[in-house]
Amino acid sequence: MKICVTGGAGYIGSHTCKALAAAGHTVVVYDNLSTGHRHFVRWGDFVHGDIRDTARLRACLKKYRPDGIIHFAASAYVGESVQDPGKYFHNNVAGTLSILDAMRDEGVDDIVVSGTCAVYGQPESVPIAETCPPRPINPYGASKLFMERMLADFAVAHGLRWMSLRYFNAAGSSPDGEIGELHFPETHLIPRVMFAALGRIPAIDVYGTDYPTPDGTCIRDYIHVDDLARAHILAMEYLLGGGASMALNLGTEQGSSVREIINGVAEISGKAVPWQDRERRDGDPACLVADAAKARKILRWHAERPLATMLEDAWTFLNTDSMNRLMH
Repeated sequence: MKICVTGGAGYIGSHTCKALAAAGHTVVVYDNLSTGHRHFVRWGDFVHGDIRDTARLRACLKKYRPDGIIHFAASAYVGESVQDPGKYFHNNVAGTLSILDAMRDEGVDDIVVSGTCAVYGQPESVPIAETCPPRPINPYGASKLFMERMLADFAVAHGLRWMSLRYFNAAGSSPDGEIGELHFPETHLIPRVMFAALGRIPAIDVYGTDYPTPDGTCIRDYIHVDDLARAHILAMEYLLGGGASMALNLGTEQGSSVREIINGVAEISGKAVPWQDRERRDGDPACLVADAAKARKILRWHAERPLATMLEDAWTFLNTDSMNRLMH
């Protein structure tokens, strides 16, 4: 395959590019580097551009003639989306519309998009299946759900084939430490717990210790970034083989609590992890765990890497020389 990866300089995008290249596919990365990293673009050509620049995106598609697009370029912080919803509708909704317009104009028919479990909001039951009604409770989840609505409408009008992969909590890094999770600022739990272990932050904030869970802290479904990368490739192969358009959940179907993450990092690092109890955050469900049966059936995919591997790989990346130079 020849695949255009929007947001391919970012966390999950760069791992997907690496996996595509390892499988013998041709990659072109389209990224404005607003949050991505140029040194993560190592597999395929690079086009510097914003997805909302439809003319530039069309020129990219005209030049490279990809078989399909894997779309990661988006704003993805729940808290920020509440404070600045306009940014999320500009980037995620208008940006995706720009991609769909360019695909229509240049005859590219297949797209796999980075979806999210945030479309479900406060789920009625756990584990969460695709039959759970989507009721997002923040602008980020709403913007991703509207992306799916646009995909469905373009499919009817223009014959687009699409798949939205609604994944839960991406974690881990490339096992060789070559690329990994690198956000500024970093808001995700696992790297922040590791920052606390390394003394890069004073302590990890634990938002709520009185949830109805075994240890009182929130439970989430963490999935290794390389398992996510593999799913995106399988989804594109499925579409190009004539598969039907749909949304699919991706997760390990196993939940891990905040305290389990803290204890796991302490064990792998051999370091104490300072933490402090904070009040619950509004809108934080006690437990979010995926039902990924549909992905197993449709894509013949399942998550292969357990939490311990995610933590080990993330720890390896955070302790590479290149990462230490960036942090200091």
